[in-house]
Amino acid sequence: MKAAVTAAALTAVLFSGATPASAQCGSASWYALYSQTASGEQMNPAELTAAHRTLPFGTKLKVTNQRNGKSVVVRINDRGPFIKGRMIDLSKAAAKKLGFIDKGVTKICMAKA
Repeated sequence: MKAAVTAAALTAVLFSGATPASAQCGSASWYALYSQTASGEQMNPAELTAAHRTLPFGTKLKVTNQRNGKSVVVRINDRGPFIKGRMIDLSKAAAKKLGFIDKGVTKICMAKA
């Protein structure tokens, strides 16, 4: 029940036209596989996609790297991350645009695009 309430609250914030000040912030990592995603499409590390635990497939998010201010718009097409404390897993292409390939993990804020 608590997870459903949390997911509903996150969805409400992301779809409310939230300003950057009220965006959801946390940790992001990246991955580059060629397997099938939870949405059924083939993972392509060159596309601007992401994995999120609860947001509907097809949701577009603006993700901003808090360390350097770089932003990218990604489309949710997979489920994850499965590591505690991480909010979103980004494709390699999205991580490259955000400038954190070498670090592997960074602090981000995200809001509906």
